Amino acid sequence: MKIITVIGARPQFIKAAAVSRVLRQEGSGVHEMIVHTGQHYDANMSDVFFSELDIPKPHANLGVGGGTHGQNTGRMLEALESEMIKAKPDWVLVYGDTDSTLAGALAASKLHIPVAHVESGLRSYNRRMPEEINRVLTDHVSNVLFTPTQTATENLQAEGIHGGKVVQVGDVMFDAVLHYKQAAKPPQGISVPDRFSLATLHRAENTDGPARLGQIIEGLRRISTDLPVVLPLHPRTKKLLHSGGFKLDGVLVIDPVGYLEMIWLLDRCELVITDSGGLQKEAYFFGKPCLTTRDETEWVELVQAGVNVLVGADANAMVNAFQDRNWQVADFSRPLYGNGDSAELILSRLKQEG
Repeated sequence: MKIITVIGARPQFIKAAAVSRVLRQEGSGVHEMIVHTGQHYDANMSDVFFSELDIPKPHANLGVGGGTHGQNTGRMLEALESEMIKAKPDWVLVYGDTDSTLAGALAASKLHIPVAHVESGLRSYNRRMPEEINRVLTDHVSNVLFTPTQTATENLQAEGIHGGKVVQVGDVMFDAVLHYKQAAKPPQGISVPDRFSLATLHRAENTDGPARLGQIIEGLRRISTDLPVVLPLHPRTKKLLHSGGFKLDGVLVIDPVGYLEMIWLLDRCELVITDSGGLQKEAYFFGKPCLTTRDETEWVELVQAGVNVLVGADANAMVNAFQDRNWQVADFSRPLYGNGDSAELILSRLKQEG
């Protein structure tokens, strides 16, 4: 069986690492060809993940990145179609909700190549988010939809996608944490406080408008006076902060880190503050409470379990949630994301499909 795996952004590298490791096992019967769209073209956001996670060198790097959503998706679609025509794969495997995800799914479906979507069924119900559009459209052209949670499965059922197409396998990011945790390492050249919160900030809805961005920065600054904040800063966010004249006084700003460094930070922090979808889950895997600087989340089960608090882009809400300390008694005992064998279940289903 020949599979083309389409990836392009940091969360997809991590998910693909877990699945690719299983696909490459002797006797799997799978020949995998990885195609990197180039969506994350900064070396700190891309190359380091391939090396430290032992992801095979991509069969092709399309070099598409840096444009608008329309430009990126269109250029990826054209280039991916060419790769698929040459390779004639039995399946195209896509992950998550990026422009790379949608381009891979559209290219394959128009060539009548079956599409398998890993992390299907997530919904924020905010159509202003590019990710929401990508995930909805990808789900509706996919042939097999691998969901991470019961909520995701129910979301698809509500949209008329059900039956044998939908397979609940758990979350492949949990697989990755279990496999790579022992290899975690501290960021080099940085003195991290004994007690700290770990923050990330990158979503366009938070960074493109000065009002939301300013509120989140103010919230981080105020929290840092009680619990130091470590912020690996996304290159795009760094540029916007500089152009907007925002100051991060009191916040320990560091360069983007690799996956093994990030899980080292996750394992040692007391609190996560983020607008990232993936980091909300990773916080849960490490038993760390999370304040999410968004107005909604696709990971609703975390909010329902009381381990994640939606604080929006509101400095007062961020500080109030932090000071309430309800997150210090959160329950992390429920197996919300499977048993760490998602990749094996994915391979089993693809082999069953033939």
